[in-house]
Amino acid sequence: MFSITDARVIGPEVKRFEIHAPRIAVKQGPGQFVILRLHEHGERIPLTIAGSDPARGTITLVVQGIGKTTRLLNQMEAGDVIRDLVGPLGKPSEIERYGHAVVVGGGVGTAIALPVARALKKAGNRVSAIVGARTAGLLILLDEMRAASHSLHIMTDDGSAGDQGFVTGRLEELIAGPEPVDHVMAIGPLPMMAAVAEVTRSYEIKTIVSLNPIMVDGTGMCGGCRVLVGGETRFACVDGPEFDAHAVDFRNLAQRNSVYRDQERRSLSEFEAHPESDLIQMHHNCRLAHLAHLAAHHAAS
Repeated sequence: MFSITDARVIGPEVKRFEIHAPRIAVKQGPGQFVILRLHEHGERIPLTIAGSDPARGTITLVVQGIGKTTRLLNQMEAGDVIRDLVGPLGKPSEIERYGHAVVVGGGVGTAIALPVARALKKAGNRVSAIVGARTAGLLILLDEMRAASHSLHIMTDDGSAGDQGFVTGRLEELIAGPEPVDHVMAIGPLPMMAAVAEVTRSYEIKTIVSLNPIMVDGTGMCGGCRVLVGGETRFACVDGPEFDAHAVDFRNLAQRNSVYRDQERRSLSEFEAHPESDLIQMHHNCRLAHLAHLAAHHAAS
């Protein structure tokens, strides 16, 4: 079991967790993810690691409460425990010295873009970050992104923060600017990543996207995370999660991600109507963790 050491709200339905997972904290790289399960009968969900502190043995997860499990997770607080946490999974981001690198984060995708921006800057790149959301209240981690880049561009659909418009508009302006763009990384909603890919395609700018499709086991065995890349089947959990944006079949991916939409809505509705079963299971986890802590303390004394 894995203890939550810190939990705080950073946006509407968005929460940042620090979780004690020393082995993962030491090994994780930017772009990698974990698969977690909250209790014995819970579903497995993938979450990209937003950062780590090897000295403290913690990893950071930023969670947007959309489905049943993410909303259940966002009810947890410091001191609670997560039943299972497996990782780091997937291949780390390929970090090189490209020159001028643009990192685009849409919505909660900013949390995933953050460690990539940090790594690109550390590698000697000039990093321009573009962060977008529908409205100001949905923007997250702006101070962190500002520190991880040389310039930060904020875009909102309604103009309530930064400049009004889409991230693709600002990307086109940077491409047309005096400093050539050598590399683009985009992380966020599928339509946004697809739009970024179309902008950079004609300029032949290397563009990478991070995909988070349906996953179950995280080892490639189940085949649930199949994506079409360059006309060939790839598995996001072991071949990705990052791929060449110009080769990804976004239409196919959107169709696959919608396969279980009705079941997901039904599961969420049932949970909202009767949350008791899952909450009891989570309380049982915390009780077991407390007993294990007492037993370890007793053995040590």
